[in-house]
Amino acid sequence: MLLVVAAAVIALAGIKAIDTIAGPVVLALVLTVAVSPIRGWLTRRRAPGWLIVVVPLAVVIVVLLGMVAILTTAVVQMAVLVPNYSAQFNKLVTDAQHWAAAHGIAPQVNKALQSLDPGKIFEFAQSLLSSVLGVVSSLLLIVILVLAMSLDAPIISRIMTAASAERPAITRALTTFAQKTRRYLLVSTIFGLICAALDVVGLYFLHVPLPLLWGVLALITNYIPNIGFVIGLVPPALLALLTGGIRTMILVIVVYMVVNIVVQSFIQPKFLGDAVGLTTTVTFLSLIIWAMVLGPLGALLAIPLTLLTRALLIDSDPSAKWSGALVSGEIPKE
Repeated sequence: MLLVVAAAVIALAGIKAIDTIAGPVVLALVLTVAVSPIRGWLTRRRAPGWLIVVVPLAVVIVVLLGMVAILTTAVVQMAVLVPNYSAQFNKLVTDAQHWAAAHGIAPQVNKALQSLDPGKIFEFAQSLLSSVLGVVSSLLLIVILVLAMSLDAPIISRIMTAASAERPAITRALTTFAQKTRRYLLVSTIFGLICAALDVVGLYFLHVPLPLLWGVLALITNYIPNIGFVIGLVPPALLALLTGGIRTMILVIVVYMVVNIVVQSFIQPKFLGDAVGLTTTVTFLSLIIWAMVLGPLGALLAIPLTLLTRALLIDSDPSAKWSGALVSGEIPKE
């Protein structure tokens, strides 16, 4: 056990040391796996070789560029919009001070309010814009990696077919990884779009600025297990507080909670089911570990990365069935 833990620490430290390369590589792999059904459909239709490569690559590029374009436009608008709410921010601070004085807790509240600065909100908007532009700069690397993997996909497919006779466990494990990753992405995307649309409608009727930005954020954070809902809620709730006061902020929180509880807590798990094959504890720990190793991209790819790790280290080893049971929560069949 100590050797396993030590090896894991060394491996994770090595991945963290090259996170700027490892993150895009994993993302390109997940995107290649996600569009592989398109490649398979074209292959069965006997499409030309160049079309089998170009169509899946075009789908990936359109999705990436579309999402980045929406985020960039919305973040630029937010950077311009936020400084206009300095007066509302100062009024909220004054109201909080009056309320604290009336309840006899003025010293504690004043100390907390002294750390607040409306200029920090603007700095946050600028840093967020810089982060989005940083993603744009790495898109070229991701696209090149997806192109390379798409070109190699037919070769890898033939190798997997040939290896299935001599190495059936690893072949079956990698095939299961691809299937579970695609199903996870499909279900998360569909229900993420539903949640995002409902959130945008709610924010629009509550007159919260930039509802499209927060809808895209809700879609992206839907891929983050367990805490993604909270991450997507905080920015629009704070902006609602600045624009409409405490009542509007509470309404935004209620809208998000209703959407999250109904869609993500009751409906989505019924469709996702046991397809991922990870317990709640493993899912949460994977989020923490991969976010620590790869940053925000690791949080987004926590489930696919954990599925890949399980395929390579557990599912490919017939003697590790009880380790797989601890990860999935399913008792192996004899």
